[in-house]
Amino acid sequence: MNYRRCGDSGLLLPEISLGFWHNFGHVDDFQESRRIMRRAFDKGITHFDLANNYGPPAGSAEENVGRILAEDFACHRDELIITTKAGHEMWQGPYGEWGSRKHILASLDQSLKRLRLPYVDVFYSHRPDPDTRLEETMSALATAVNSGRALYAGLSKYPLKKLRKAVKLLKEMGIRCLVYQPPYSILNRWPEKEGILDYLLEEKIGCVVFSPLAQGMLTPKYIGGIPADSRAARPEGFLQEDQVVARQEEIRALGDLAAAQGMSVNHMAINFTLRHKAVTSAIIGARTVAQLDDSLAALDAPEICDSIFEAIDNIAPMKKQKAAEG
Repeated sequence: MNYRRCGDSGLLLPEISLGFWHNFGHVDDFQESRRIMRRAFDKGITHFDLANNYGPPAGSAEENVGRILAEDFACHRDELIITTKAGHEMWQGPYGEWGSRKHILASLDQSLKRLRLPYVDVFYSHRPDPDTRLEETMSALATAVNSGRALYAGLSKYPLKKLRKAVKLLKEMGIRCLVYQPPYSILNRWPEKEGILDYLLEEKIGCVVFSPLAQGMLTPKYIGGIPADSRAARPEGFLQEDQVVARQEEIRALGDLAAAQGMSVNHMAINFTLRHKAVTSAIIGARTVAQLDDSLAALDAPEICDSIFEAIDNIAPMKKQKAAEG
């Protein structure tokens, strides 16, 4: 595993990180989750990415990861980067989501209990709140760091204008924004189109991207349709069948392009995201150890040349998109 510096900080992150958005909830196989985490660590993945609402049900991914950390990784805590987030709906009532100090700090305390940890390495504001002043949300992140409940602060899915202001506010509070987390893939080039990746390079802020496989659409399984056991076929999943159908032509064309280069479409997709200088790490998910190993094999795939990037641009050109939820 290769490691990249997160912006201009002292923190190094693996090129591929493990995310827990899907596949680690109470609806999933706990023992397989344990095997995936152990295998990931053995292969050099030191960064585990969570959020308060990951599951399903919400919170269950943190509960399962907390149990595995306590039982299997207690002696390895200082070798791991554990991250979590707050901002999406987590509990009922007026304080269960968005960016108030009440929600952000209460959510962090709940996450620490579920994870069985005294602190997390990075704590993110998961999404901007349209009705709460940025000063309030950023002050909550500053409190999280200053209180020792988080080592670093991060932001996720903020549009460029709000991102600039949030970074400035944090700096005025004595807190450096370590990292930004957007969705980024061949099928969703929103942070590239909006100039966010260029901004991160200028500010020397790290960038950890999620959904490099577009929630699994950029895998061989969807080239021929929607398999019955796929994420898009699961009723509790975020990826819906109509999303796959809408991009089917592009998925097939990208699959053909990858095959012509002697690689799989998922390997091409992961390397596409990692080729940008702003990107520190790409978060991948896995339902099985075999899926994890397959994603890691992308790091050994043939290098993508400029002509292939041009072909990708022709198949899936950059266009104005909104940041995906996640």
